[in-house]
Amino acid sequence: MLATRTLLSKQTLTAVSHQPACFVHQGEYGYWGNTKVAVVFSGCGWWDGSDVHEGVYTMYHLSRNGARFRTFAPNQQQMQVMDHMKKQPSSGENRNMMIESARFIHGQGKRQMQDLSTLDVNSFDAVIFPGGHGIVKNLSTFMKDGKDCKLHNDVERVLKEFHRSRKPIGLASMAPVLACRVLPSIEVTMGYERDESTRWGNWPQTNMVQAVKGMGARHVVREPYEAYVDEKNKVVSTPSFMWETDYHYHYIFDGVGNMVKHVMRLSSKKE
Repeated sequence: MLATRTLLSKQTLTAVSHQPACFVHQGEYGYWGNTKVAVVFSGCGWWDGSDVHEGVYTMYHLSRNGARFRTFAPNQQQMQVMDHMKKQPSSGENRNMMIESARFIHGQGKRQMQDLSTLDVNSFDAVIFPGGHGIVKNLSTFMKDGKDCKLHNDVERVLKEFHRSRKPIGLASMAPVLACRVLPSIEVTMGYERDESTRWGNWPQTNMVQAVKGMGARHVVREPYEAYVDEKNKVVSTPSFMWETDYHYHYIFDGVGNMVKHVMRLSSKKE
């Protein structure tokens, strides 16, 4: 019996050693290479681009769930550059969204940051937009125009093409603003609808919830660790850093994880 167990153990180890590393980390909704996801960034940093945590958590959970992903950003100047210590605009400084977003990425060639204008819906099964103020400053004019904002041309194109192709769209924190502006009658969550302080944080951006409702969307209250799925439109959203917390980042991590898992599930769902 002991000899048999030893032999089986050696055979198992040999089999695993000849598999790629992801063999041990298969995701719940797919296998390595089965799902291709585009991730759209708007710079680097909560106050003037894509939130660093939301961007990194998105890529982590995509990897953990067996997806291949490519990253994109507009090859244009961002609206403003913020001093993230003072939370104030940095005067006289200009930065390019694609160059700043490249801070998220390790790799060369197709694995480095790509120009959003080259994103082809036919090459991907889903698209995800991490949040951050780049959503309202760079990818749209929401900061200036509110619910009547205009979207960056390629952002609008990408959202409409994925929606028309019945391919899922993932949205974190502020990103539902984009989809609600150009996709009719969708359902999203951006967290709470009033700035109700909770045990570990509060909700300072609830004016944006009222804005998306004004765009014709239905809003559903969810906690930061949850995701909401609009099954009909294949739109998945999570509140993320719409909730302001000092320490409990694991709730944000879990919320982004739930969003990614449902995007993966919808990507594999046959119509």
